[in-house]
Amino acid sequence: MLESVGSLSGTPWIYSQWIYAVVALSVLFDVFLPVLPSGVLVITAATAAAAGTGAAVQHVPDILSLILSAATASVLGDLVAYRLARRGGARLDRAIARSRRLTGAQERLGAALSRGGGALVVLARFAPAGRSIVSLAAGAAHRRVREFLPWSILAGLAWAAYSVALGYFGGQWLGASWLASGISLVALFGAGAGAAYLMRRPSPAAVPVPVPVTVPVPVPGTGTGTGV
Repeated sequence: MLESVGSLSGTPWIYSQWIYAVVALSVLFDVFLPVLPSGVLVITAATAAAAGTGAAVQHVPDILSLILSAATASVLGDLVAYRLARRGGARLDRAIARSRRLTGAQERLGAALSRGGGALVVLARFAPAGRSIVSLAAGAAHRRVREFLPWSILAGLAWAAYSVALGYFGGQWLGASWLASGISLVALFGAGAGAAYLMRRPSPAAVPVPVPVTVPVPVPGTGTGTGV
């Protein structure tokens, strides 16, 4: 895999205007096909931007444009999945009920959004397939758009900026090499593993709190004995 990533940074299409469209389409559709290498493409383009600075190439990818195209496509993909799930009807509800992951995500997301905190949406953007689960769960639970959209925007920007930064600084320090691509991918997958772990942890509201039991203490001089 590292060999293919390393060779991608030297291909001509990386240094063309089409790179933004390729990145955007990959990010847009990976909400339905999580196997799409959207993160790999973003890192590769950012690495090429770092390595291509000052080189005689047709077009060096712009870092800000990469972040905006990836973040915008991420939000649009989230909204498409959200809308489809919102209009899915009883058939989708039955499918979600059969999936423990979707049911759990739906319950946790509803509790998080009700409290005004959507950090779960941001975490899910980094976790493998987490973006798909949370977007579908939000739509199926009929959460309001104003509750979901701001967190989706924050998640898209955070993920895009993190991925671009990994590729760009890796390319600046190590050049367009397999080592730079490998370190960047390990950091991206490490963030995904950490996000998946945090998503699986039970929320504080879900942890049962022991209720103290009052045990009556006998008082000297009282009892059930017979009086004189």
